[in-house]
Amino acid sequence: MKLTDLFLDQLQRESAGTRRTLERVPEGRNDWKPHEKSMLLGYLAALVAHMPSWIALMINLDALDLGSPDGSKFRTHAVATNRELLQLFDESVVKAREALSNTTDEHLMTPWKLMMGGHVLDEQPRYVMIRDGMFSHMAHHRGQLTVYLRLNDAPVPAIYGPSADEGPSSVKS
Repeated sequence: MKLTDLFLDQLQRESAGTRRTLERVPEGRNDWKPHEKSMLLGYLAALVAHMPSWIALMINLDALDLGSPDGSKFRTHAVATNRELLQLFDESVVKAREALSNTTDEHLMTPWKLMMGGHVLDEQPRYVMIRDGMFSHMAHHRGQLTVYLRLNDAPVPAIYGPSADEGPSSVKS
């Protein structure tokens, strides 16, 4: 199996649970956070919605310097409504799918750098950055988001298995 096919399949599977999670983010609570050291709910939800587009960055750019003047356009910003949140997510998935569909496994083997102000934070083959820097990272933040949902009395979706709010029949791939 080609890496591109593997990632396209994983994107499709992860998108379903991520979308169901984002659909439940309570509106009007963007400034809520469970602890002083925690992210704001609005920022966290937008981050999760935006993350699939990182695949396109990792494929189409050789490096991303978040500390550069151009880096600010890649920063995540909270949105006001669920409609905007879901639109951001859907657009992010489209960008990821297009980038994966238009690249090769050979290109995914080439290095990609994440930088801050000219300093290399991480440099790995693109496929490693996509696997770890997007898919694993997104699952982590989506898990955080489900805790925020619970603490705001919003139902938690079944993602990899049942949740307290949804039984086994609710798990979709």
